[in-house]
Amino acid sequence: MRPWDLELAGRLEQRELASAALRDNPLGDPATRPVWVYLPPGYDTSPGRLPVVYVLQGFGGFVTRWGHHSMLELTTPELIDGVFAAGAPPCLVVYVDAWTRLGGSQFLDSPGTGRYHTYLCEDVVAFVDAEYRTIPDAAHRALLGHSSGGYGAIVTAMLRPDVFSSCASLAGDCLFELSLLPDIARAHRALRDHYDGSYDRFLAELDTRPAMSRPDDFALVMIWALAACYSAEPDGSVSLPFDPATGAILPDVWARWLARDPVRMARHHVEALRSLRGIWLDAGRHDEYFLDLGAEALASELRRAGVDDFVFELYEGTHFRNAQRYPLAVAWLATRITPLS
Repeated sequence: MRPWDLELAGRLEQRELASAALRDNPLGDPATRPVWVYLPPGYDTSPGRLPVVYVLQGFGGFVTRWGHHSMLELTTPELIDGVFAAGAPPCLVVYVDAWTRLGGSQFLDSPGTGRYHTYLCEDVVAFVDAEYRTIPDAAHRALLGHSSGGYGAIVTAMLRPDVFSSCASLAGDCLFELSLLPDIARAHRALRDHYDGSYDRFLAELDTRPAMSRPDDFALVMIWALAACYSAEPDGSVSLPFDPATGAILPDVWARWLARDPVRMARHHVEALRSLRGIWLDAGRHDEYFLDLGAEALASELRRAGVDDFVFELYEGTHFRNAQRYPLAVAWLATRITPLS
């Protein structure tokens, strides 16, 4: 495997957009964001308009990471290019950056992080439709993501079926009582053992040393970031779902997290889910965050809602090193959002 870029059959453009939604966001993160736009083979020689798949990153991700090689693996853009080189219905593929200094936005509007749901649905889509030959209609737009990106894909499709008609959630965050409570426990233990129960002390120390240099750093960072997304107060302050001093779950705050759980949300967005042209759910059978169980629970909710036409697959694998799932999902989404001839 070569450690440098392959020549693509299509073309990848690296652009920037100035987001009105992210202007003056509470974390002071950049409002001008990179956006990568993949143009399939034939885009430059054919005058036709094409559907679009929007790809959302996982927690801690940012758009330039899509270009990083892992040992003996192609990058995700290279894998997806192979789908279209092999004859899949041509689509644009847009890689969306929704990074925050806390690690991620969950693609939600929050007073703790900023208006990332609006940024995705309004600013990014408008930019792509204005700059490229797209089919500017929800029926021809899809969302795809893994982990937090999978969460963003299914939640955004539920909330905005007027913008997107299909989605693929690859091990997307859900069933929070199984997927998140273990990391809440790890965060509490680390606060107890090293920071006298104080998140302020942890965050202050983190600024003085390399991030992720201690075993529990990731759980501490992720739980704080999720609290900023799920349970921030109107003034932007963060309410945790547990008492840092005792570890006890705080029912009122935890209920706000559960209200953001796709398994629970599905019960309140039945009509939106029924209206979608395609839903893909998958996860590895040995997912470290038990998101295989979450995918099963979400699939059950889809069936209960009367959504019969969706893909659900558990495969042999874990939460990580699953880049091979992206081209499979893209090829399937392309068949859902391509106009009938």
